Amino acid sequence: METINIHQAKTHLSRLVEKAAKGDAFIIAKAGKPVVKVVAVDASVGKKKRIGFMNNAVAIPDDFNEMGREQIAALYTSTTK
Repeated sequence: METINIHQAKTHLSRLVEKAAKGDAFIIAKAGKPVVKVVAVDASVGKKKRIGFMNNAVAIPDDFNEMGREQIAALYTSTTK
């Protein structure tokens, strides 16, 4: 993997970005010491999740709003004093 001086990277930034975008990663060094690795961003990183992607994958019962009503009511209407 190619190592590029930070001054060279600033001077040739556009060319280096194109190089990384094509999959040719490189390292930027400062005073000869590696500082960062530049790689292309995965195409899926910027994608937003689609709303409704599980449409029709889960069945909701018709009595969903009524489920457990008796048990919950029993908790609040206990006869102990």
